[in-house]
Amino acid sequence: MKNFFKKVPVNTFLKADSRLTRHLNARDLVALGIGAVIGTGIFILPGHEAAQHAGPAVAISFLLAAVVSGMVGMAYAEFSSAMPVAGSAYSFGSVIYGEVVGWIIGWGLLLEYFLAVSAEATGFASYFNNNILAPIGIHLPKALEAGPMEGGVINISAVLIVLIVALILYQGANLSKRVENIAVMIKVAIIILFIVIGMFYIKADNYVPFYPKKFQTPPLGIGGISTAAATVFFAFIGFDALAANSAETKDPEKNVVKGIMGTVIIAVLLYVSFSLVLTGMVNYKQLNVDDPAAYALKVVGLTAWNKLITIGALVGIFTAMITMLLGGSRLLYALGRDGLLPDSMGSVHAKKMIPDHAVIVSTIVAAVFAGLVPLMELASLINAGTLIAFTLISFGIIPLRHRKDIVNDGFKMPLYPVLPVIAGLLSVYFIWMLPKTTKIMVGIWLIVGIIVYATYGIKHSKLQN
Repeated sequence: MKNFFKKVPVNTFLKADSRLTRHLNARDLVALGIGAVIGTGIFILPGHEAAQHAGPAVAISFLLAAVVSGMVGMAYAEFSSAMPVAGSAYSFGSVIYGEVVGWIIGWGLLLEYFLAVSAEATGFASYFNNNILAPIGIHLPKALEAGPMEGGVINISAVLIVLIVALILYQGANLSKRVENIAVMIKVAIIILFIVIGMFYIKADNYVPFYPKKFQTPPLGIGGISTAAATVFFAFIGFDALAANSAETKDPEKNVVKGIMGTVIIAVLLYVSFSLVLTGMVNYKQLNVDDPAAYALKVVGLTAWNKLITIGALVGIFTAMITMLLGGSRLLYALGRDGLLPDSMGSVHAKKMIPDHAVIVSTIVAAVFAGLVPLMELASLINAGTLIAFTLISFGIIPLRHRKDIVNDGFKMPLYPVLPVIAGLLSVYFIWMLPKTTKIMVGIWLIVGIIVYATYGIKHSKLQN
């Protein structure tokens, strides 16, 4: 009888991933991370979360999310140094906790990746339709502008951008890497320009009250800030995608931690600055829109600059989609590689050296959600899967250090065991602070995952051999 809590030997993954080519360096990883982190999270979420949960104090929410993400990021970096394999938290969990726990982590992360791509696509469509098509007199019919939950049929712009990103990824890693590196430089430059210009249009009155009383809910009166922080965690999942690409990274013992920590540091500086400038330009009550930066520039009369920030948003969201679709397809590949999903998911294209079937399936799923489900519904669901993985990976550092069969001569998380425990407990806290509906929907998703495992994974798993 199979023991599904048996720890999977790390060599099982290392041998299977030898088919993939190691071509990413630290700079490439930072570009991938910033590509994922600086997308819908910065161009859309600050407005929604300021209006709905935190007011101008949304900047503190991003800071909190970044601090926790930084701590968890160090845990991911240690795991990637100790076992540089594809699959990220799923593979790490299978080695440390056993196959069934690894599966649950992987299943939760599939939801994260697929919906992240879909959310980025709907954000892209909003900026594109409102700030590119509309000014030149092109207005899509309602049926093609939104999914059925918003009174339409399908968000066609969101679907098309998913397909374009997938086409780039399907051409191989070198093309997607070049596109990513160039696009990241463009969008970071535009974000910095928005921050610098916006500073001259800040009105101090817009910061009063900085943290409105109506948002000051338990515990400790920081409920609004905590809820916003829990929601915007989706903005910081880029480093999970970096860990997912460990099997394709040169010298992962050194480069993965550089990629993860570089991503978090750059992201927190941009997010906090961007949020403070945005809420200073326009009262937070007006920011519950899908294109807050472009809207803020319109309000202060900077119509010409509005076009530039729209370009930055489109480029930013586009690169985020590249990273997240890349990470999601590698996770799907890992699950197929191990027999927990059909073997075809674990195939690698002979010439392009990419998991081609996994890319195709990931694209189809992301396109369907992008076309049918609204942005904020997607964003709230993404974070639960992320935080579950954050929790288990943080606590997992403790049993990792006790594994004599895993030698790690690279990066190790500092302040052991205190920092891993703190990171894990904070992740649990933010799971608790997620909206009730989100927790119910994710609970249903995990139940479905257990059913898939019981009916398919148990019979086909290759990890017990």
